[in-house]
Amino acid sequence: MLPGGEIFLALERGAIDAAEWIGPYDDKKLGLNEAAQFYYYPVWWEPGATLEIQVNLSAWEKLPQEYQEVLTTAATEANINMLAKYDARNQAALQSLVDSGTKLTAYSPEIMQAAQEASFELYEENASQDATFKEVYDQWRQFREQIYQWHQINLVSFANFVT
Repeated sequence: MLPGGEIFLALERGAIDAAEWIGPYDDKKLGLNEAAQFYYYPVWWEPGATLEIQVNLSAWEKLPQEYQEVLTTAATEANINMLAKYDARNQAALQSLVDSGTKLTAYSPEIMQAAQEASFELYEENASQDATFKEVYDQWRQFREQIYQWHQINLVSFANFVT
């Protein structure tokens, strides 16, 4: 784990062999393409950025309803706006990376499978040791399993059609 500002130097000096940061826009801002010639994809563990806001539940419950609505609306707007900006900026940055000689390289299915298995082993371990993590993880996992069918029908089918 390195702060963003230290990743470039660590790559350039050979202290690390690879880095995973945020996406093409931020990777380009850090100059990672100047220290590493390959750009690997996809990143199933972070297919897209999202923002979150965390509010103490007892403090939230003390807020008037209108303030709760204002905060909810502002958080929603910030997330949607950020996603739209990153979609636009990431595409332009990716094209710039490719144009400057960065090589796009897909991870093999074996690497993706191993990463997924290792991640879920870690999630299960954390869930067995932390009741709060387990509560959130169980709800996330259930939603994730339910949404996959929709994503296969809609997003994946559309992406395969347009490419």
